[in-house]
Amino acid sequence: MTQSPPAKTHLLDDLESIRALLGDHEPPMLNEALDPNSIPLLSDIVECEPEDVTEPELEPREPAVRTAFRTLAERHLDHELRNAAQLILQEVIDDFVPQIEAELRNRLEARAEQLIKSHRS
Repeated sequence: MTQSPPAKTHLLDDLESIRALLGDHEPPMLNEALDPNSIPLLSDIVECEPEDVTEPELEPREPAVRTAFRTLAERHLDHELRNAAQLILQEVIDDFVPQIEAELRNRLEARAEQLIKSHRS
């Protein structure tokens, strides 16, 4: 029993998780035209700051790190579960293929006999 890796599925899942992580809830339409004037310039976003500005206090990063590891663990678990489900499905298919093949042969032979009998008459 050989299993080909579902690379497209994994890539699509990765892209979906990146889109969800970035907060983009609607996928971009491929037929939409891009207006060059709608792209902001760096100077529009970043303004010159005076040099005497004090540094803001940094928030602890530990919750973000924990969330990232938890998300990574969940993605790994999801990947493992999907692989296990695919293996189980393949085993079920492999178990039923001989029965399906035998039934199809029987039906084909019966239909061939029926056609031969109708052609002779």
